[in-house]
Amino acid sequence: MPSTAPRRVLARMLVAALAVFAVSCGSAEDEPVFVVGAGDSAESRVLAEIYAGALARTGLPVRVRTGLGDRAGTLAALDAGAVGLVGEHTGALLAAFDGTAEVTTPAEVGTALNRSLPEGLVVADPAESADLRPRLLVEPVAARRDGLDSVRALIPRCPATTAGVATVPGLLPPGAAIRVAECEFAAVTSFPSPEALVQAVRTGVVGVGVLTGPPELVPAADGLTVLADEDFAVRAENVVPLLRKGVLDDQRTRKLNYVAGELTTAELVELVRAVGTGSAPAESARQWLDAHGL
Repeated sequence: MPSTAPRRVLARMLVAALAVFAVSCGSAEDEPVFVVGAGDSAESRVLAEIYAGALARTGLPVRVRTGLGDRAGTLAALDAGAVGLVGEHTGALLAAFDGTAEVTTPAEVGTALNRSLPEGLVVADPAESADLRPRLLVEPVAARRDGLDSVRALIPRCPATTAGVATVPGLLPPGAAIRVAECEFAAVTSFPSPEALVQAVRTGVVGVGVLTGPPELVPAADGLTVLADEDFAVRAENVVPLLRKGVLDDQRTRKLNYVAGELTTAELVELVRAVGTGSAPAESARQWLDAHGL
């Protein structure tokens, strides 16, 4: 008569395996799903997927909620608890929470932002190498003629210079009206598109073009002189996660900080460009996270 011992051993092994599976499933189900919010822009959607993907790799159940609209919509969703985190810019957030602040450098903006946050909201580390602040552009012949290679060099000429402003598509909405410290232009005109602004700069209709983000997202701007701004005459706009206080533990907050330490302006521009031309934000984010070992 065949022995039943092997069957009993196998049965015990199966029971143990099923018990482990049940425990692991139960623990995942017990932890609520963390929701990362995204507005309508390509940048907002890809940042949401980056943060969601990074947090998911810590074992946190995560999903992304899209279609929250502009900054007012994402902040309202945070306030209501519909989402726990959104990607943002430091300078624009500061303008939203403290319209009187005049600081411009990354460190100053970060300090002022932390002081201005409403109760119940906090920020993780900003991405120091991902600065989406506005850029000033001039026609290259005029730049050489007038010795314009930086915003500092432009400032003495501001009272006699006309400027044009255009929004760069695909990015988070800009904050308050763009200011250049110690510079008051003779006149400022808004243009319907970056391409229209670039044409106005090339033809001398305006002396300076102001784009609300990196000119790398505006192919028509190739060849124009981008003025350096090492003094931060234009306020810093570093990428930063804004989240509800207490929703993430230290381990998961550190994961967000690791993301901040890796993200660069050039990489984010490429991600925004890819999403804007049809790439899935989640797939673009996954590839970026994989490339950085996050």
